[in-house]
Amino acid sequence: MTGTGQPINLNLELTDLCNIKCRMCGQAENPKVHNLQANSFMKWDVWKASIDALESYTDEVSLCPHWLGEPCLHPEFDRFVRYAFDNNEGNRLFRHFKLHTNGSLLNDARIETLLDCANRDSMAEDTFRFVHFSVDAFTPGVYYAIKKFDYGERVYRNIVRLMERREARGLKRPYVTNAFIVMPENQHEAPWYLDYWATVFDRLGVKWEIFYDWPTHETDNVYFRRLHQADQPAADRLHRIVLDQLGVLGLDEAGTFVEDSF
Repeated sequence: MTGTGQPINLNLELTDLCNIKCRMCGQAENPKVHNLQANSFMKWDVWKASIDALESYTDEVSLCPHWLGEPCLHPEFDRFVRYAFDNNEGNRLFRHFKLHTNGSLLNDARIETLLDCANRDSMAEDTFRFVHFSVDAFTPGVYYAIKKFDYGERVYRNIVRLMERREARGLKRPYVTNAFIVMPENQHEAPWYLDYWATVFDRLGVKWEIFYDWPTHETDNVYFRRLHQADQPAADRLHRIVLDQLGVLGLDEAGTFVEDSF
């Protein structure tokens, strides 16, 4: 295959279904959500052929098994991910990998799968970049209001468990990215959210950072993202107010970002 000379971001979606209904996600409006039909999961032969075909790519590939669905819903999630890494010696198939998940289905077996795959001696240390968790709430009530399902405590437990197992095994990756989309329902919880994760990171003795939007580099982190909606100026204002309250990003008198304040 002739390359373009540009990195390729490849989303091989394991499923287009999700087990929660985030009020800010268009996926929640799809009638297929929660209708767990067999044909909504990627077949093994499709995944295997797709992974094997990456050998013909001459451009650098970044692989993600996600687009709009929850990848951990796939009944063979572990088998699929392990196959990709088992066949990526020397990064011959893909240079980077990342996982986006809501965290509700991240059980102990899957945690060990992710840790095993992220720390292979046969490929570059930074191959498995991060696990991105869409959390967006601190208390169970607000989590339910935003997600429509009562998984909040389980999600927190699973994320902490991943980090604890990573530290217990003396491993570095994958990094953990904990996302909080600022909206009217959760704005009052932002300080609690930040304090909680700061306590967890510090207890585990890991280096971490706070970002005012999508993380700009790879490390364990908490980030506060603006909500995308029809009235974008209102969402931007709320985002800036919350960041100012957190001391993450200061505002001047006009309410604009002061970029050197964080």
